[in-house]
Amino acid sequence: MTTLKNEARSILGLALPVIVAQVGLMMLGVVDNLMLGNFDLAEFNASALGRLWVVGTLYAGMGFVFGIDPLISHAHGAGDSRGARLALERGLVIALALSLPIGAAWFFTEEVLVATGQSAEFARIAERYALAQLPGLPAWLVFSALRTYLQGRGVMKPAMVVALAANVLNAFGNWVLIYGELGAPRLGALGAGIATGVTEIAMAVALWVLVARWHRGRGERLTWSREAFALRGFVEIAKQGAPVALMLGLEIWAFHVANLFAGRIGATELAAHTIVINLASLSFMVPLGISMGTATRVGNLIGAADNVGAQRAAWAGFALGALTMSFFAITFFVGRDVLPALYTAELDVRALGAAILPIGAAFQVFDGLQVVGCGILRGMGRPRPAAAFNLIGYWAFALPIGWWLGFRGGHGLAGLWWGLSIGLALVALSCIAWVARRGPLHAVSLASRSSSSH
Repeated sequence: MTTLKNEARSILGLALPVIVAQVGLMMLGVVDNLMLGNFDLAEFNASALGRLWVVGTLYAGMGFVFGIDPLISHAHGAGDSRGARLALERGLVIALALSLPIGAAWFFTEEVLVATGQSAEFARIAERYALAQLPGLPAWLVFSALRTYLQGRGVMKPAMVVALAANVLNAFGNWVLIYGELGAPRLGALGAGIATGVTEIAMAVALWVLVARWHRGRGERLTWSREAFALRGFVEIAKQGAPVALMLGLEIWAFHVANLFAGRIGATELAAHTIVINLASLSFMVPLGISMGTATRVGNLIGAADNVGAQRAAWAGFALGALTMSFFAITFFVGRDVLPALYTAELDVRALGAAILPIGAAFQVFDGLQVVGCGILRGMGRPRPAAAFNLIGYWAFALPIGWWLGFRGGHGLAGLWWGLSIGLALVALSCIAWVARRGPLHAVSLASRSSSSH
């Protein structure tokens, strides 16, 4: 038990800066919602639909970038600094390449939303909101690659500092462009999109400077080499990144489809759903940070050939994820009448949000367990089972059950949320069972394969 506690402390040492960074990154969207919700409900709903398409396409691309994660953490654990740097260089190339098809998809935001039954007015505003963020798209993917690299090397604070500073810039940009302060026009959702794009560019530049400074402190240089463009290196990243992209896509789009379902029920339901999912997403940043810390710890230990320690780290990560989300479950239940009031003055939206929050509280623990489980599998370099669990849990159970309860069973928005809760429970239990039977204890380091691809 003492060793498990020590492992939990090691994970928390890695995870706490990541948690702060994740909350900071999530707050970018939360601040958008808070400021737009108090500006105009139509702009608020439209930005929620625009963010649905932006995030859904963006995170699929980020999954491919995350393919460098186990390669870096295993290489770092094995003392292969050069292999870790090569993985970053290849990740940056992938990040820039993926920005092209993702950006192209954003030009069809209005058509996609209208095709799914959303309001034509909301869809038009949503596309303007999405396209305003185009300049920040490649910057966000570059930021993701740089952050993943630092995390794999056990360096967590730079991304945290950048994320916190970004909130100040984004909030100021929103204040100026949403409300038309300092002589600027009142742009609403369009202004929020512009502020987001500018903030993302600043984040990428700032983290690049910090990465370069960290290398100089180690007597290293981040220089490009011909080996960074070797095809076999990209193939290795794709083997890791494609399942992660699928896993993220399946999970994110399950919740996005639920957003579309809510939008088809009504504007009040969409607003209430957006508020509750925003709160749940904010709480999710804590176990997501624990997941990333656990993935790094598991990957480093596997790279160092300490599989017993890696298995112990996995169980410690699960325990931390469950514990933190139990706290948020209680917070959601107790604060169900207060939290929605932070987003809007509309009484019907606040009342519906208060009715849904206890259901959101019910799945918090499962949400924490499943994200830590997916992080463990990613740290092992075995992301495919997590993709399969997400496919079954969300698409075979959560959405069909939620749709039936919401539209056929007469439960409306509450039915959608009960379906999501069931899906999360199935994914969480599947991850725990897989780690128990085929977890880090049986993993093989990727460091040797990465080195052979130099």
